[in-house]
Amino acid sequence: MNLSFPILNTYTYLNTANSGILSTNIAAWRNQHDEAFIAGGSIFRMENLPVIGELRNNISKLFGSKTEHTFLVQNFSVGFNTLLNGLDKNHRFLLLEEEYPSVSYPVISMGFEHHTIAIDENLEDNIIKAIDAFKPTIFAFSMVQYISGLRMDDDFIKKLKTTYPKLLLIGDGTQFLGTVDFNFEKSGLDALLGSGYKWLLGGYGNGYAFLSDQMKAAIYNKNKLAELPTAPFLKGKDHLSMCFEPGHLDSLNFGTLNESLNYLGNIGFDWIEKNIQELCNRARLELHSRGLIPEWNLDRKYQSSIMSMPLEQNMVDKLASAKILCSPRGTGTRISFHFYNTEEDLDKLLEVLDQS
Repeated sequence: MNLSFPILNTYTYLNTANSGILSTNIAAWRNQHDEAFIAGGSIFRMENLPVIGELRNNISKLFGSKTEHTFLVQNFSVGFNTLLNGLDKNHRFLLLEEEYPSVSYPVISMGFEHHTIAIDENLEDNIIKAIDAFKPTIFAFSMVQYISGLRMDDDFIKKLKTTYPKLLLIGDGTQFLGTVDFNFEKSGLDALLGSGYKWLLGGYGNGYAFLSDQMKAAIYNKNKLAELPTAPFLKGKDHLSMCFEPGHLDSLNFGTLNESLNYLGNIGFDWIEKNIQELCNRARLELHSRGLIPEWNLDRKYQSSIMSMPLEQNMVDKLASAKILCSPRGTGTRISFHFYNTEEDLDKLLEVLDQS
């Protein structure tokens, strides 16, 4: 593993929630890509355009989205803002407090009516009460909260969609996709958008947008105001792809994500999920026994790979001195475990935390 990810030889990398890491194989592919671009120019570009379609097919198949409802975007924010621009302004949004700014800010700044609810041990009850009282038309949320690591309950999302079929459910998958074996069509979500640079290990400048039939219908008519252009190089693009995928897509950035998905797909997301959860289950128990995560976090059926600990600055400094990479988020210190993390990584973290 360390041969593929050399940074693991230098650091205890508990920081994938901040940035995923690139493998040496993908770095070699990127070098070959640019060398071929140098040599071929426009010839290279034409020969490498198929990688865009390959990625679309690849990510759709891996995560259970219809290919025609899958769009490639530069990052979550670009995709989410595009989606919001396609919605009628009379939509009412339900949001979570302390949500990732890229989720909450565009909704608020575009003038959508909105209501926020607290995240605590009664989250699901809070959501139901807010839906019944506020009558939102859209609930937008991170599948995994970037500060606390709280993961939305998969079964609860499906229950919401069954109970409130007209309510559109939009998830930010940036801190989620790549950690579990996931099928969009079976999830109950109407949209899942995210960036590829974290858990998908795809580097920067690439992302995805999966849309349900219901979501596509909600934004399609507004984006059909003009006739489609007839230029030959735009053949096959519909109104939504003109909005979500305007201009030229970068074969380096999207090709990198495709290479990483090939790598992760060969490992298997079921195996990745199993290994992450086994390590994180032990980590949560160990951290709870030290008073570093609350009791109610242990009781949730679905858990993420992210945890936040309230640490004094001297302990944060000790972690840094021990070359344990993590991030300050909110009022705590955030750690995260991917499939390349080991029991030894957790033991090293605990050894430092136990220093008085």
